[in-house]
Amino acid sequence: MLQCTAVTRVPLSEVLTALVTMPHGPDTPPDDFTLDHYVLCELGEHDARTEHAALLSPAELPHRPALWFFWAGDGTDRVHRIVTVLWCPAVLRTFATDSVLQCALFDRHTPPHSWGVTDPLGDLIAGPVGSDDVTDDPRERPQP
Repeated sequence: MLQCTAVTRVPLSEVLTALVTMPHGPDTPPDDFTLDHYVLCELGEHDARTEHAALLSPAELPHRPALWFFWAGDGTDRVHRIVTVLWCPAVLRTFATDSVLQCALFDRHTPPHSWGVTDPLGDLIAGPVGSDDVTDDPRERPQP
């Protein structure tokens, strides 16, 4: 499933207050928050009744709740909340490689789990890096 494309600006003062008061949260706020900080919904595509969600900050310890930003609506009709939420307990086990992948979303999120969400823009950006098929001269690129 494709990732939701909703983007919104976060209220910096509310985020910083939430980070400072977050139980077992970071000792210092992340350096990447700016006055014009925007977040992208991390869920798969969903209907208008489902809130958008973006991870603001994980706790210092992986098993502690993380700080999430939830919002719905647009413009002046937008409502939001900033809360700590437990991580989704789902794991994806691949027996062939003996690997375990924890869902990177919050508990009780809408389907699918994080491993089922595809970010086409991220894939497009990451795709050519390290690929032997990419050259500087477009005439030398393989044709589909």
